[in-house]
Amino acid sequence: MTYNFGGVPFDLNARTYIMGILNVTPDSFSDGGRFQDAEKAVRRGLEMAEEGADFIDIGGESTRPGSDPVPADQESARVIPVIEKLAISAGVPISVDTYKPEVAKRALDAGAVIVNDVSGLHYDPSLAEVAASRKASLILMHMKGKPKSMQEDPEYDDVINEICSYLEEGIKIARSRGVEQIMVDPGIGFGKNVSHNLQIIRHLGEFRRFGYPLLVGPSRKSFIGKLLDLPVDRRLEGTAAAVAAAIMNGANIVRVHDVREMVQVARIVDAIICS
Repeated sequence: MTYNFGGVPFDLNARTYIMGILNVTPDSFSDGGRFQDAEKAVRRGLEMAEEGADFIDIGGESTRPGSDPVPADQESARVIPVIEKLAISAGVPISVDTYKPEVAKRALDAGAVIVNDVSGLHYDPSLAEVAASRKASLILMHMKGKPKSMQEDPEYDDVINEICSYLEEGIKIARSRGVEQIMVDPGIGFGKNVSHNLQIIRHLGEFRRFGYPLLVGPSRKSFIGKLLDLPVDRRLEGTAAAVAAAIMNGANIVRVHDVREMVQVARIVDAIICS
C-alpha cells in the first residue's frame, strides 16, 4: 500500500505513521489559542517534525463539540502563512484540515498535499474536484451531525455499519471525481458517546473493508476524560492506551497532539505486531 505524498513515497503497511495536530485556532478543545500566532505555529510544526511526525495536519477552524463555523477567508488567513512556511522547512507532507473547497484550494496552492475533510465529502462534494485537480490525497472522516450539536445524545442502530455506509458514500464521490489517494477515518468523538468510541476502536478492522489506509484520532478526546475523570491536559496516558489499541486493531496512521510520546508508543506496538 504505497502512497505518494508530494513526491515522497510512503509504505503504509510497513509501520504506523504519526500525524501531528497543529490547530491555529483560538478555540480548539485541547490546544486552542496556543498556536494562533503564525510564528509559534511554525515553531511547533518544526518541533513535531523533529519529534518524529510523518505528517502535520493544520487546521484553522475548530470542530470541537459546540463550535461554530468560521468564514473561509478567516480560516485561510489562519492556515496559509503556516502552511507556506512548513511546506518548505518541515520536511514532511502537510495536510490541511478543512471541508471548504476554497480553503483547500488555497492550502494546496501554498504547499499542502493532503486534505482532511471531517465531513467525508458530505458538506461539499466539490472538495473532491479540488483535491483531484491538484493530485492531492483526501482523508474522509465520519461525523454524525455538525459540531454545534453532534454530542447532544448521538444514537445509532449499528454504529459500525452506519459509519461504513457513510464512508462508502464519500468514497464513491471521491473516486467518481478523480481522487486517486483516499484514506478513511471513523471519526472518534464526532457524534459518538463513550460506548460508540470504544466499539469503534474494538472493531477497527471493519473499516479496512474498503482497501484504503485507516487513520484514527483518539488524542485527548472526551471519552478518555470521561473514563478516567481527567481534564484535557491530563489525558496523555489514556491517549497512549487508545493509540496502542488502535494500532493493534489495524490503524495505519494515528493523529495526535503529543508526537514524541506517541511515536514511542507506535514503535513498541509495531515491534510487537511484527515480531
